[in-house]
Amino acid sequence: MKGTLASSRTLDVLPLTDPYVVLQSFAAGHIAGTSAVLGALIVAAFYLLVGGRVYCSWVCPVNILSDAAAWLRRKLALRGGRTPPRALRYWLLGATLVPAFATGSIAWELVNPVSMLHRGILFGFGLAWVVLGAVFLFDLLVAPHGWCGHVCPVAAFHGLLGRAALFRVSAKRRAACNDCTDCYRVCPEPHVIVPSLKGEGSPVIGSGDCTNCGRCIDVCSKDVFQFTIRFDQRRAEP
Repeated sequence: MKGTLASSRTLDVLPLTDPYVVLQSFAAGHIAGTSAVLGALIVAAFYLLVGGRVYCSWVCPVNILSDAAAWLRRKLALRGGRTPPRALRYWLLGATLVPAFATGSIAWELVNPVSMLHRGILFGFGLAWVVLGAVFLFDLLVAPHGWCGHVCPVAAFHGLLGRAALFRVSAKRRAACNDCTDCYRVCPEPHVIVPSLKGEGSPVIGSGDCTNCGRCIDVCSKDVFQFTIRFDQRRAEP
């Protein structure tokens, strides 16, 4: 594989392109090549299948910083902070297209922590240390998983992309729940669990905020959660 998460080619045959980067390119007035558009369609189809924010939990390297900050926050027993509204990341998603349109360049990628991390690995970190350090400190001191869950426009884009995703986590055996709250403690987006675990409707977690990380499945001693498809509305007895 040659390239980065923005654009790559596997075995010199299969193109893979970040659809968000292609969207910014269109906003900047650039017509992406056939290979780039095909790569974006392939990646978009994949995330429409497995869940858009699978990118956040399984692909994005900045997630390592977010998890490290959350772990350290628990170890230090830090409390409080100020959590931004979740709508902020969607406003920022739209805002990233404005400088692209105004400048004719993919301006967001100059400061996107993911892109800066890749450039840092290849060419030296420089300013990337400042940006990545700021993300770590924000999650540690201000809001747990705050960057990914409340600020990052990349996460917002993939959340929108995956709202109709086929593969989901389901609280299929929710009647067996003993209210230990282990799932809430490990979930980077705990608000997505409540409707499926404690509600009367579908046990399938349908929120686009769910990252399909599977942490709730791993920690649940009662095997309440499992991977399934969005159309599986069955509920199992305890």
